[in-house]
Amino acid sequence: MASKLTQSNGAGWAFALPGFGLIAIFIVLPFFFAFALSLTNQRLISPNPTEFVGFENYRDLMGLAVITLEPERDADGNAIRDEDGEIAYPRVRTITRSDDFPEYRGMREWFRWQSGENARVVIAADVVFMKALRNTLLFVLVVAPVQATIALGLALLINQKIRGINIFRTIYFMPVVVSIVVVSLLWRFIYDGSDGLLNNILAGLTFGLFEPRDWLGETSTALGAIMAMSVWQGVGFHMVIWLSGLQTISPTLYEAAEIEGANKRQIFRYVTWPGLRNTAVLVLIVITMQAFALFAQVDVMTQGGPLDSTQSLVFQTVDRGYRKQDISGGSVISVVLFLIVLCISLLQRWLTRDR
Repeated sequence: MASKLTQSNGAGWAFALPGFGLIAIFIVLPFFFAFALSLTNQRLISPNPTEFVGFENYRDLMGLAVITLEPERDADGNAIRDEDGEIAYPRVRTITRSDDFPEYRGMREWFRWQSGENARVVIAADVVFMKALRNTLLFVLVVAPVQATIALGLALLINQKIRGINIFRTIYFMPVVVSIVVVSLLWRFIYDGSDGLLNNILAGLTFGLFEPRDWLGETSTALGAIMAMSVWQGVGFHMVIWLSGLQTISPTLYEAAEIEGANKRQIFRYVTWPGLRNTAVLVLIVITMQAFALFAQVDVMTQGGPLDSTQSLVFQTVDRGYRKQDISGGSVISVVLFLIVLCISLLQRWLTRDR
């Protein structure tokens, strides 16, 4: 008995060893290598020797502070206002470039809000990284639940025993098998501000009243446009996962619920959804990981613009590490991204644990 168990385990380890080896070579080792590089000033094609700088790169990347700007006042002590009636404040650079505040040196304004007559200004050591972090988190918070919900709805629709339902399954899944680069190029033409398909459709539906917009060229719509495209492209993949979960639920449970007089809403709440618990955990984790890996859409459609409104963490990693040849800077962002994803994964695992 023991020998058979040992042999069985040995065979299992033998089959798993190639997978473990690939994970170690392409994931584990690169992470530790990236962490080591993040503690240096390594740059490609640099005449300066590589030096150990400790956590200085992390401070330069994630440094944040809040400063208070008091309004400029006239001789009578009243706040000075500009031509538009807005209160005039001293420039932020008078603080970030002053020798009196060395802790703020080199920082730039990220955003501000009003507090009475004073202005509260958030300054960051790396504003572009902060924008990328905000955009990535916002992308995850919007795309993950929307994509999961739409995918579940589609799975429920195509889980019917209707003639020709496989055609709809194929149509919904088609965007998944198309390269994300091709999809991004296609949607870039759809979003075109001059003669894009979306503008033409909206103009036709409103009988010409709709004013064409440059969806990817405006800061207010660029990230939302990428979110919409990403949801459309990936919803078919998660639909298949939901569908596999639906087909594992025993039909006898639905028959028993119908005999008991349950309506469709009650059947979904007490039969379907509990049976999809494990599938829901898988879909949530997969969507979250994919959302954090936002890169191709940004690279093809906007290059991080306009005004850094579509920057993402992965795009910043590639842009700094490869295009700008700042290996240490790209390594720092990759390590930070890894830690963020790890923390969220552990949180998801804790929230979805068996109770």
